[in-house]
Amino acid sequence: MLNSKKQTRINHIVTYFSLALFSIYCLFPFVWMVISALKPKAEIRTANPTFYIKNATFENFIKVLFDTGFVGFMKNSLVVSVFSTLISLVIAIFAGYALSRYSRQQYVKVTHIGMLVSQMVPGVLLLVPLYLIMQKFKLLDSYYSLILAYTTFVIPLCTFMMSSFFDTIPYSLEEAAEVDGCGKLKTIFTIIIPVSIPSIISTGLYAFISAWNEFMFGYTFISVDKFKTITPAIMLYRGANITDWGGLMATSVLAVLPVTVIFLFLQKYYMSGLLSGSVKG
Repeated sequence: MLNSKKQTRINHIVTYFSLALFSIYCLFPFVWMVISALKPKAEIRTANPTFYIKNATFENFIKVLFDTGFVGFMKNSLVVSVFSTLISLVIAIFAGYALSRYSRQQYVKVTHIGMLVSQMVPGVLLLVPLYLIMQKFKLLDSYYSLILAYTTFVIPLCTFMMSSFFDTIPYSLEEAAEVDGCGKLKTIFTIIIPVSIPSIISTGLYAFISAWNEFMFGYTFISVDKFKTITPAIMLYRGANITDWGGLMATSVLAVLPVTVIFLFLQKYYMSGLLSGSVKG
């Protein structure tokens, strides 16, 4: 009995110690960004950087917020991310329902396999073809190019997430709705979607964060500041001969904050949505 308690205590210590080390490893880049953003230029460019700040200043944040187009970049990211998320959710809900309820149909199986294969293709391989397509349809330097690209890449996983949750919803709910005279569309809106809110939130959060953090397509498709999103805009602080590390770090901190706040408020729904579709039956 004593040995069992001792072993349990040792396991708890090892577990929490490992989690603490992993947390420090994950938080280190963000902590370093905040410290660097609060340092004046002389301290950032020192030969021996440290965590200690001798003369803390908000000069970098003030410069970013009022002397650059940061607010416009944030607005662009918000517009692109919100529309990409909404479009992805609408498609994922109906496609996920079809995959869940009509999985034995041949065309559904083919679609399922096609989406699986699409997830195996790295986005960088499609960069040039997508650029040429956007150029041909004159969609470059606009919100449309980014919304289409982001939506295309998140739809497969969003569909699988929604389909996995729909598998856990019993058919009896839909049968009861049909007895009451509800058609398929009405059943989805009145029965399926209300009980799927946690999964919809977690799926939407994934789509939003993916669009907000994306760099490659935003950097390639947008060349004018008017439509540039926040992630590629960070590169503006890096010149050919010199890098404004203070402005770069301040912009990075401000770019991370909205997603962090949203995730903290929706964390409960996010975890609930992920867990609800992890077990079938």
